[in-house]
Amino acid sequence: MGKPLSKSQLAAALADKVGITKKQAVLALDTLTELAYKNAKNSFTIPGIGKLVLVNRKARMGRNPKTGEAIKIPAKKVVKFRVAKAAKVAILGG
Repeated sequence: MGKPLSKSQLAAALADKVGITKKQAVLALDTLTELAYKNAKNSFTIPGIGKLVLVNRKARMGRNPKTGEAIKIPAKKVVKFRVAKAAKVAILGG
């Protein structure tokens, strides 16, 4: 398994492919990240890749793994990423 691309490697690849400077590519990535953070509450979609969604988790009973004692886990909001079908097909085939 290969190493994941770093932010600078991703920016360099984007800059080469689109024909812009690396600084402009980094700015584009930073802007996309900022937009995702601001709009995740309403769900944020990157077409062809996936969607960030805010999900409410219900309260539930769990266990302390050390003692085996039953504990109540409170309800909370979590951020999830749902991969687009096009991305699944492109990566896994099918």
